[in-house]
Amino acid sequence: MTLQPSGSLTPDQPIGIFDSGVGGLSVLRSLRQTLPFESILYLADQAHVPYGPRPLEEVRAFSASITRFLLAQGAKLIVVACNAASAAALHYLRQEFPAIQFVGMEPAVKPAAETTQTNHVGVLATPATLQGSLYASVVERFAHGVVIHEDPCPGLVEQIEKGALDQPETRAILERALQPMLAAQIDTIVLGCTHYPFVIPMIRSICGQGVRVIDPAPAVARQAARLLEASGLAAPGPHPGTVQYFTSGSAGELARILQSWLGVQANVTALAWNALHLEPA
Repeated sequence: MTLQPSGSLTPDQPIGIFDSGVGGLSVLRSLRQTLPFESILYLADQAHVPYGPRPLEEVRAFSASITRFLLAQGAKLIVVACNAASAAALHYLRQEFPAIQFVGMEPAVKPAAETTQTNHVGVLATPATLQGSLYASVVERFAHGVVIHEDPCPGLVEQIEKGALDQPETRAILERALQPMLAAQIDTIVLGCTHYPFVIPMIRSICGQGVRVIDPAPAVARQAARLLEASGLAAPGPHPGTVQYFTSGSAGELARILQSWLGVQANVTALAWNALHLEPA
């Protein structure tokens, strides 16, 4: 499928979605549930994972190049399924590609602040998200009277990328982040990284049932559905959409994780970076 000229996008074109790695699979899962007729292109930039500690300018450059690749495959809408990339690049991408709609990740501070009973909310996110203007704006607008407890969870993305969802090292990272928050009486945890929903069971085992954990993926899927419907680009069905997977890392490793985490057997296309261009490996 080739890139359509501006203004001639069609409902049968796919949604493009990208992340630094496998975290965006949590968003893909919600998109498949909410939009079963949509075909999807999923790109994991595992050559550069994690994005969180990288300079914003570098993440912005990666994001623009990935967007160009997805548009060349015919994407009609782009989901930036990465909090770090959303913080660094979402505004830039919308300016650079005005003919395409983007859906980004925004830490769910607003619903957390609206529902907390203790007025203490925990946010788990990477440094790029916590230091970004998008996150600062959300906190400033919606967290009045609420104490926000933040932790960058160093090493957690790498553990999840390895598939170590229930390993002692992963639990140690989470306990170090969560125990001070629990001592401060948080009753809500905002997951500010798309990797983190895959360790929700472990988070709940540490925090107990009295702490609400907010996964942002369903809200992102609903926003994508609204945009497609409003622009007349929603796939009509009745046939289920397909998913194509791409990675700049190991195709075999991503295929293994798809099988293990989502129960999906799929061929994964390996890509390689040539300067700032993605091409078949």
